[in-house]
Amino acid sequence: MSSMKTILVAFLIATSFSLQAQEKKITLEDIWGGAFQTQRMQSLQSLKNGQEYIVQEYDRRAGEMKVVVYSYETGKEIKTLFSSKDMRGLDFFQNFELSEDESKVILGTNVESIYRRSTQGIFYVFDMGKKELQLIDDEPIQEPAFSPDASKVAYLKENNIYVRDLSNNHKTQITSDGKKNKIINGITDWVYEEEFAFVRAFQWNSEGNKIAFLRFDETQVPEFSMDLFGSYGQFLYPQQEVFKYPKAGDDNAKVTLHYFDLDQNKLVDVDLGKYEYIPRIKWTNDANLLTAQTMNRHQNTLHLQLVDVSKNKTSTIFKDFDEAYVDVTDYLTFLEDNSFIWTSEKDGWNHIYHYSLDGKLKNQITSGEWEVTKYYGFDKKSKRIFYQSTENGSVNRGVYSIKLNGKGKAELATENGTNSASFSADFTYFINTFQNTSTAPTYTLHSAKNGKLVRTILDNKALENKLADYQLSPKEISQIEVNGEMLNMWMIKPIDFSEDQTYPVFMSQYSGPGSQSVSNTFLGANDYWYQHLADQGYVVVCIDGRGTGYKGSEFKKSTQLELGKYELEDQAEAAKILGNYDWIDQERIGIWGWSFGGFMASNAILQHPDVFSTAIAVAPVTSWRFYDTIYTERYMTTPQENAKGYDTNSPITHASKLEGNYLLVHGGGDDNVHVQNTMVMVEALVQANKQFDWRVYPDKNHGIYGGNTRLHLYTLMTNFILENL
Repeated sequence: MSSMKTILVAFLIATSFSLQAQEKKITLEDIWGGAFQTQRMQSLQSLKNGQEYIVQEYDRRAGEMKVVVYSYETGKEIKTLFSSKDMRGLDFFQNFELSEDESKVILGTNVESIYRRSTQGIFYVFDMGKKELQLIDDEPIQEPAFSPDASKVAYLKENNIYVRDLSNNHKTQITSDGKKNKIINGITDWVYEEEFAFVRAFQWNSEGNKIAFLRFDETQVPEFSMDLFGSYGQFLYPQQEVFKYPKAGDDNAKVTLHYFDLDQNKLVDVDLGKYEYIPRIKWTNDANLLTAQTMNRHQNTLHLQLVDVSKNKTSTIFKDFDEAYVDVTDYLTFLEDNSFIWTSEKDGWNHIYHYSLDGKLKNQITSGEWEVTKYYGFDKKSKRIFYQSTENGSVNRGVYSIKLNGKGKAELATENGTNSASFSADFTYFINTFQNTSTAPTYTLHSAKNGKLVRTILDNKALENKLADYQLSPKEISQIEVNGEMLNMWMIKPIDFSEDQTYPVFMSQYSGPGSQSVSNTFLGANDYWYQHLADQGYVVVCIDGRGTGYKGSEFKKSTQLELGKYELEDQAEAAKILGNYDWIDQERIGIWGWSFGGFMASNAILQHPDVFSTAIAVAPVTSWRFYDTIYTERYMTTPQENAKGYDTNSPITHASKLEGNYLLVHGGGDDNVHVQNTMVMVEALVQANKQFDWRVYPDKNHGIYGGNTRLHLYTLMTNFILENL
């Protein structure tokens, strides 16, 4: 064969392969088989020196789990901080927590989930200098935490607090009244874990001689039970899981604050006056000064209280109030003089404030019609605050710094998209994670002084190159005017989209208070599913309506006392507007959602059958009477006070109005949104003689995952859409 013919044949083969590659379509097996995994820097954190950072790595070939130290300046690997190969009898660890002086590390093995955030497992302490491994307790424990000098570890077992002295292995039991479904010491109950988003409810003071903790008396809280069936042969009779779950209007656990003095071997009760919740506790820099955030049941008044444990005296520093509700801040930070940083929506937008310890406002550090979305910390040398915000638009995130006096703002990472920073301990550098709708997460190193790029650490070019072989439609972010508001929207069209054709619309939404579904971020699992649906000829749309977040307090809290009313009005009106487009088939508009989104999708097809022909509701709330106190009452008050608000927008109330195609899905072991929601909805539909489709996944929790479960679920939903929309 001549060289010219060889080149021609090679060109034709390459061209043919390229065309075939470009025709690849995303399958459900691709999505749930891990074909599009994103590379990440696992457990990234700075070491104390500020010049080095660590990440957790796993060498599959060597069977070695290790934590590796890298130089910020050069990016080169310096050493392995510790490795499973250093530890006799421990081949693998699932998580780790360094001591404050970085001489020791707590390692978790056989760690199993309890609820959304809580876990239990077997934990060890590894002394990196001595290369010695020490078992904390020979039974499963929760939330082990070093004392500041790493000489002791406090932990929870069977609802009681213990302290292990690492020098002599002596164990001290601090509390003894812990009992399942009765008394909890040092960790949160179900509803605090889920809604106040924390589990460890104890904290060492700066000298390591006192431990403050919360105690939960659940005695009067009603119990909820779930039958778990197991896999074939696992057990003959169903197992019953019983736990305390306060539903809206019912009794909460009685939560009290205490501290244990290790020097005096003394347990002390703290009187915080009248309150319903203690969503946060935190020691100041002074080892004798403890703070507690307390709230009333309506959660519209928050007090920051200061406890002087040397005198056992409590005083209120200040209060935050809102007619609707006050969000709990995670960013309380005490500076060297014990003045503190606080975030609040008091001016209508979430911003950073600086207070003295007596509660007097020093100054409002940030301001404007945008939201501070993360507080990263304060550098005492430069006296600068580092934060993330929506200054570049509510769908974007930028990283900034500003002086403590509110002046000298600097843009550090503001490229159009989502920027998220991890700062070195001395605020010399930060690793920025950048992504947008077309760029997979990219990790880059920057100067914290001016944001100057130092180098790229990790990108996902391999994933982007892989995706180049697939038919992908762009996710178009825009705004749509609905009911007098400019709402954020994204849209994915079929790859061969033409305005001369008409297409069905499938709407995705979550819609819950303060949430965001429209953001300038890269593809997640559901985005790949939406691409799969676009390949089938659907226009997929998502709109964040009233009640969602990052557009100011007034917008977010406009749904107060009437969850589902205005959110539904916006989704329905948006669907009508879309239906008026020449290339949209207004007779074929569907909607879906999970959890709050399932509540919305159910209401959409029941209350607006003229707009929506098809709906899928996964793990939906069907009546807020069935949901927990903290979340529900924050937005609705109690059913006793607001019965109309609870019932008017309950899908159960509107079951008789069903006309279209409705798929109802739930996990039988959902501890969060109980399957009771679906069962009562099913009964209402049956009694209204309405036909529908439904599926219960045995023993699966609110996430409905495990093994092939997600693939099965998304196959079910895809087929339902193809057959009905």
